[in-house]
Amino acid sequence: MSQLLTVSKPRRNTELLLLVLALAMSAMANGLVNLNLGRSFDNDFYIQIAILTVLSVGFHVVLRFKAKYADPVMLPVVVALNGLGLAVIHRLDIASGDTAGTRQWMWTSLAAIAAIAVVWFLRDHRILRRYTYISLLASVILLILPLVPGISAGNVNGATVWIAIGPFTFQPGEIAKITLAMFFAGYLSSNRDLILLAGKKIGPLQLPRAQDLAPMIVAWLASVGVLVFQRDLGTSILFFGLFMVMIYVATSRISWIFIGLALIAVGGVAAYQLFPHVTRRIDVWVHALNPEYIGAAGGSFQVVEGLFGLANGGLMGTGFGQGSPDNVPLANSDMIIASIGEELGLVGLFAVISLYALFIARGFRAALGTRDAFGKLLAVGLSFAFALQCFVIIGGVTRLIPLTGLTTPFLAAGGSSLLANWIILALLLKISDAARRPIDVSAMPPSSETPPTIEPTQKEVPAP
Repeated sequence: MSQLLTVSKPRRNTELLLLVLALAMSAMANGLVNLNLGRSFDNDFYIQIAILTVLSVGFHVVLRFKAKYADPVMLPVVVALNGLGLAVIHRLDIASGDTAGTRQWMWTSLAAIAAIAVVWFLRDHRILRRYTYISLLASVILLILPLVPGISAGNVNGATVWIAIGPFTFQPGEIAKITLAMFFAGYLSSNRDLILLAGKKIGPLQLPRAQDLAPMIVAWLASVGVLVFQRDLGTSILFFGLFMVMIYVATSRISWIFIGLALIAVGGVAAYQLFPHVTRRIDVWVHALNPEYIGAAGGSFQVVEGLFGLANGGLMGTGFGQGSPDNVPLANSDMIIASIGEELGLVGLFAVISLYALFIARGFRAALGTRDAFGKLLAVGLSFAFALQCFVIIGGVTRLIPLTGLTTPFLAAGGSSLLANWIILALLLKISDAARRPIDVSAMPPSSETPPTIEPTQKEVPAP
């Protein structure tokens, strides 16, 4: 009889129940927008709810066959966030006459189908380890694409991070964060012992050898390159922070954190002194409420309007359709957190942040549970990248840190961000399935049998 080392339940029924709640919340949010703005429940409303339901339930069914032990909470959290984002974008479209909501529905469908394909065709997440250096090459190509003449979309909102293919635009850096996480996980899981054993110790710090420090320098130069050539502060922070955390998790050496912080400090000071767009971004953050900066081109008007919107929302919010979030530039993308804070209030904003925290915690839980080093590092990297992206954009909107161009995961309008984050969901579900799947130990000998002992060899000692 097969023996199991651990007992674990699939909990797919729990997932289905949570999915029903997430879909109900999405339908209610969309319905409140129509009611409060005096619109009828037309065919588009029912078609869109049906599309989200089919995609979510279809994903759930695939998990029952291909990853039945996967985490039961992550998919419902994503559906709830994505559904809320669709409702907010729909509300802003009504006020501005835009069609971003239609594009967002299209990208949601494409992203969910791509995630389903990853779960269906990726038999084991450890297969990705074979493509460690291919992932590095893919990352370099993806980061260079926005600078290639002919496909580059040029400077969009101050950053050169988009490519244009016909009528469609895409941000390759969103996919690059996944391929970079794959490369770092593969490289560090293969070279961890070398990095740990080599190097000199100076006081409490264990310093690596110069050749082992090379990947850190490459990551630092890549992040600086993104900052210099693409003028994208947020992506620069994301890429370097991703590598710094992954190498710390791989080695448990605090020296890497100090080295990374030193490189960040040097790069930050140099960027502030040398690059006008970085100088302007920092000055706008520090002097946001100065009238001189509010009225200037590329100034702090966007951030200040977002802060006024959050203040107008108060504790409980104005209600869907009852505020004025469309007064904020880029309210459906960079500033969608301000839009939610105004119409759902502090309570609604805390609920959204709690969903993000729950998703991140379940990702780290999958990393703790999986039994291979590559899977642990990949899950940590993807979860941390998600967490850092949330912190950077929410911190920028609330003026805790300078505002950057990153998108709010699953909420903000943007197809490339949706596609990347749904794929991250699929990879984390595969890793959590491997982590929670029971181990079959039927081939092991019964516990009553003791392995043979090996007598240690002893050298003869001559009599004194």
